[in-house]
Amino acid sequence: MVVEEGLEYGPAKHRAAKALGLPQRTPLPDNDALEDAVRDYIAVFCADTQPRELLALRRLALKWMERLQDFQPHLSGAVWRGTATRWSDVHLDLFCEDGKAAEIALMDQGLIYETRSTTGLRHKPVDVLSLHAPCRELGDLTGESVVGVHLRINDLDDLRGALLPDARGRAPRGPAQALRELVRASELQNG
Repeated sequence: MVVEEGLEYGPAKHRAAKALGLPQRTPLPDNDALEDAVRDYIAVFCADTQPRELLALRRLALKWMERLQDFQPHLSGAVWRGTATRWSDVHLDLFCEDGKAAEIALMDQGLIYETRSTTGLRHKPVDVLSLHAPCRELGDLTGESVVGVHLRINDLDDLRGALLPDARGRAPRGPAQALRELVRASELQNG
């Protein structure tokens, strides 16, 4: 579900538990265990396509980060972790003094988006602006593919804590410069 449908870990775990008929309070694997399983699955079943798809999604994310540079964008999720496939969405954390400024920037660019709420970095509700972006690199014979881009609006003050490493010592998100380095390394590796 994570690899072939692009589901995030939480929804995938809950759907799998429901499909298996497990009780609601059944302990589910932690995200690190799930990520290890996703990486194993990709290595076995997607090794020939996933690196190209990940590179395309990272390039798309970088374009959006450059477009929204005034809001200190940081990439997170599967595209940042390196487990994304063509079905994955791009998740950007924006850090703003005024969250409405990001919405105004999208409107000024003539972009159509949907607003929803999710739990933020400080476990309080924050807005997420979701839109669809074309990605020619993921296209096939019928043309370009469309990728979900989700912009989580955080307070500027949340940036400091947002970069603390996870249990494995990895950054949970990264700025445009770090993404540029990942893209450059992939381009060199893939020729």
